[in-house]
Amino acid sequence: MSRRTSLLAALGLAATLGTAAAQTPQAPPPAMPLTPATFPPFQEAVLPNGLRLIVVANRRLPIVSMSLSFNAGRVADPVGKEGLASMVAGLLTKGAGTRTANQVAEAIEQVGGSIGAGSGSDFLTGYAGSLSRDVGLAFDLLGDAVIRPRFDSTEVELLRTQMLSGLDLQRSQPDAIASRQLDQLLYGDHPYARNPTAASVRGITRADLLRFQRARLRPTGALLVIAGDITLADARRHAARAFRGWTGAPTPLPAAKAPPARRPTEIVLVHRPGSVQSNIVVGSLTYRPGEPRHYAAMVANRVLGDGADSRLFSILREQKSWTYGAYSGLERRRGLGTFQATTEVRTEVTDSALAEVLKQLTRLGAEAVPATELEQAKSAIVGSYPLSVQTAEQVAGAVSDLRRYGLAPDFLTSYRLRIGAVTAAEVQAAAAAFMRADSAVVVVVGDGAKLAERLRTIGPVRMVDVDGKALTDQDLRPAAVRLPIDLAKLVPSRDSFAVVIQGNALGYSVTSIEDAAGGKRLTEKSNIGGIVEQTTTIEIGADGSMLRVRQNGKVQGQPTTISLDYAATSVKGTANTVSPEGPKTVAIDTAIAAGTIDDNAIQGILPGLPWALGASWSFSVFAGGQNESRVTTLKVVGTETVTTPAGPVEAFKTEWSGGWQPATFWVTTAAPHRLLKIGIANTPVEMIRVK
Repeated sequence: MSRRTSLLAALGLAATLGTAAAQTPQAPPPAMPLTPATFPPFQEAVLPNGLRLIVVANRRLPIVSMSLSFNAGRVADPVGKEGLASMVAGLLTKGAGTRTANQVAEAIEQVGGSIGAGSGSDFLTGYAGSLSRDVGLAFDLLGDAVIRPRFDSTEVELLRTQMLSGLDLQRSQPDAIASRQLDQLLYGDHPYARNPTAASVRGITRADLLRFQRARLRPTGALLVIAGDITLADARRHAARAFRGWTGAPTPLPAAKAPPARRPTEIVLVHRPGSVQSNIVVGSLTYRPGEPRHYAAMVANRVLGDGADSRLFSILREQKSWTYGAYSGLERRRGLGTFQATTEVRTEVTDSALAEVLKQLTRLGAEAVPATELEQAKSAIVGSYPLSVQTAEQVAGAVSDLRRYGLAPDFLTSYRLRIGAVTAAEVQAAAAAFMRADSAVVVVVGDGAKLAERLRTIGPVRMVDVDGKALTDQDLRPAAVRLPIDLAKLVPSRDSFAVVIQGNALGYSVTSIEDAAGGKRLTEKSNIGGIVEQTTTIEIGADGSMLRVRQNGKVQGQPTTISLDYAATSVKGTANTVSPEGPKTVAIDTAIAAGTIDDNAIQGILPGLPWALGASWSFSVFAGGQNESRVTTLKVVGTETVTTPAGPVEAFKTEWSGGWQPATFWVTTAAPHRLLKIGIANTPVEMIRVK
């Protein structure tokens, strides 16, 4: 009976499962027809002073967001004052009207709102947001910011310091280096090609800031977009009060030169000595706002590199394992926009990765995208679009773009429909027009000594340094020479440094120089947040050569030691270090070039060098922790004023490249040329002398 019951039960279960399987859909349901995006109706007005006002009313939430934009972006920077628009934007809300920077921040924070300003290629935009009950305060603060900015000297100098620090950081970041080079190559003499420099930022005065604000931030032609819980009548009333007495039109900008015409693909190799990775950027100019092929170009870009399922990402990362990611994008500007494909790869596969990127560009313009891939790309764009216009702030930004770029009135509502209607033939045509591999600009940032010959198998290569100065093959491999160290200048001394991370003190380093047996003894004791603790002693002979190095310490509680003895052309000893895999012991018996400097000694020997503007020294450095020597370069790139506890001090700004961790040293221009500050590339870490 039990067997019979079990058999019947099993038969019944099979029948049930079979019925369920038959009823289960075997394919996804067809997509619902696309419909126009729904936006609240725009209400528009022009105020008596010429300010254009657009209100996008939405009463669902008691929130209001406003965006006030001017034709005053980077294109408005005078030659030699690059960074002026950015500096003005950064200061507008740092004190305005009767309020200081702190009072502005306190006023808006007390009501849970926000206020700020920023600048881009074409526009300078002030923005504010608040609950609808506090919208009057938001209007008042924004009105003060654009009409009555204070430009207090303390805030000006603080922002200047921040911008200069940012520029220093950019010079050490391969992606920022590549971006600046690409702008210059694509746009030539057009203002889009100009970027702030340390010299231009230092040269901006308060008078420049006021002149720019008075000339560019005028109501005629400006655009105020307000989205959220507000009526047009209320917006006009608040605007009339907040912008009372504000009149006038901006000073016309001079006509901009046209970008250079297309030319055959050229590879610009930015030499970054010692880089173990390469940043690759392939770019081209595209089209002006309102281009009918924009929708097809967006789909082409999605297929190529705008997502983890795109061709570049799938091939370079998933199939080849050359990179963590590869992407592409389109940037809209009032003039000609840009297309870029980017990736960061190991040095050894740089040429292969670049060849693959160019291959995929060619393929996209030569072959029709398969139907399934096309539909996936369009669905991704269509599906994500509503997420970009959800909040009042997003709506205000979208409507601002609509008007600022002169797009079609139905651009926002019809966007999904137009994307959905793009055909494979249109994608292919757009790619062939705007993403061409045969007339692209290619920028590669990496170690030129390892890359130049490989890249020449792909196309012509022009080499420059990180500042754009032309280089030759000989420049890529500087010959190491003995550093001209004058031991008499290494006078007995003791310096204390604070280790600072993002402005916060995290530890200390104390260095000293002593006379010892006809030579010198350098000592360094450091403690960085209890994470790194070490004491290093270096003995230098009477001729400036390394004799011995002893280092003891801990890294995250694990003991580390280095014990090295130098001879004329060799170094022997041991190094016990910490690695991600755990403690590591290295036996060292290595041939080195005569005059090689231990990497721990660089900081101490700086006062003994013959300092001057333009000075440059290439020399061999040995690192016991890596059991490796490299030819590195110290180069004086200019002078800067460094703020110390004792006051401002003029210093030589000197870059060290080619080593394991590029760095910048600031050394006093006056003898005895003491070290003032060290900045570590690609990190927020600085060492600043305090005593």
